[in-house]
Amino acid sequence: MKNLSRLLFAMLLVLGYSNVNAQDQNNPWQISIGVNAVDFYPTGDGALSKGGFASESFGEEFANATDHWNVLPSLSTISVSKYLSDGFSFGITGSLNKIDKYGDISVNPDVANEVSDLSYYGVDGTIKYNFLEGTTIDPFLGLGGGYTWVDEIGAGTVNGTLGFNVWFNENIGLTVQTAYKHAFEDYLDTHFQHTAGISIKFGGTDTDGDGIYDKDDACPDVAGLEAFNGCPDTDGDGIEDSKDDCPNEAGLAELNGCPDSDGDGIADNKDNCPTVAGLKALNGCPDADGDGVTDADDKCPNEAGPSANKGCPWADKDGDGVLDKDDKCPEVKGTVANNGCPEVTQAVQATLNAYAKTILFDTGKATIKAQSAAVLSDIIGILKEYPTAKFTVEGHTDSVGSDQLNQRLSDSRANSVKEYLVENGIDAFRLSALGYGEARPIDSNKTRAGRANNRRVEINLAK
Repeated sequence: MKNLSRLLFAMLLVLGYSNVNAQDQNNPWQISIGVNAVDFYPTGDGALSKGGFASESFGEEFANATDHWNVLPSLSTISVSKYLSDGFSFGITGSLNKIDKYGDISVNPDVANEVSDLSYYGVDGTIKYNFLEGTTIDPFLGLGGGYTWVDEIGAGTVNGTLGFNVWFNENIGLTVQTAYKHAFEDYLDTHFQHTAGISIKFGGTDTDGDGIYDKDDACPDVAGLEAFNGCPDTDGDGIEDSKDDCPNEAGLAELNGCPDSDGDGIADNKDNCPTVAGLKALNGCPDADGDGVTDADDKCPNEAGPSANKGCPWADKDGDGVLDKDDKCPEVKGTVANNGCPEVTQAVQATLNAYAKTILFDTGKATIKAQSAAVLSDIIGILKEYPTAKFTVEGHTDSVGSDQLNQRLSDSRANSVKEYLVENGIDAFRLSALGYGEARPIDSNKTRAGRANNRRVEINLAK
């Protein structure tokens, strides 16, 4: 039980040490499990000729495993090491064995070299230096010390180690090493301990889970690609997001990762016409006639013209968006819907009728009184502002007199106003005259004021 306790104590030391420091390097921890062989012969400490059991010279019969090596046919070694920096690491190893070959049989019968199943326990700490860190074959040297028990008698040792790792992949490999263990006490003999086992590296931190350890990950909190040191390329265009002006849209390297849908060399996010190939000078918009006005703003996209004429060789004097060649009112600002002529609004219509109602006639006649000249002049001015609009001059009477008389009077008065307007510059084709007699009163015919309101002329836009 005492031997078992020592072994457990050694294992606890190893496992306890594995939790001492934070894991801040790529796979900083290495655990190795394997077998060990103990050899007391090739140390050169006790020549056979002098009654000893060891070799006469250091290293003699170093590889004579059959005659000198003590091997326990089971897992007999465990070690844990922590990477420090610059190829250096520190580890602790626990081992056990059974000794039944204690060097060679001595010629001195007083020396008891024949042994049977002596127990062997060891706990050792070693600082190692790896020469070719990160390579498949990884040789190392080590220096350290420990404590070894043989047949329950222990002593301290100073150890020198030489070995190598062969890594099958990033985490798993084979470790082979030889340690020279020099004892400080006479009752423990200096010896060699050879070890071979499987090693596993672990403990690397990969916060974002992209397979790149935080130590080497330029973007440790965001999953990325190895090609970009762990930084992402969201749109998969081969340009990492931090250098991509359009990280969510696959694009071109020459445009800093932005797309160019129309292939005109201007990135879509800077192209005013991203679906149509255009010119850089016009922010990616086309100019079919080459007049410097983009087709979208060019009223004559296939005929070159100055920008002042909106790209047309013809002017738009009144600036209403209808070129003079198509403008039926080139001198008056109008609307596109009305061929460049102004449209009569409800307000204009109301003004016309307000004036028309004030036209005065001789009683019972169609003769216009002279004092109506001013208001008729105002009406003519309005009609000239709308040179393409057509109007109907309507006559109305009150209910005094017969229907026939009133109809005839309303017709006459409407025609009288029409003739006056034509004689004073309004084209006849724009005007028509129509009498309604007493059929459309706008007030009561029972009062003088009402009858006065019903006696009127209206000028309405022809529909």
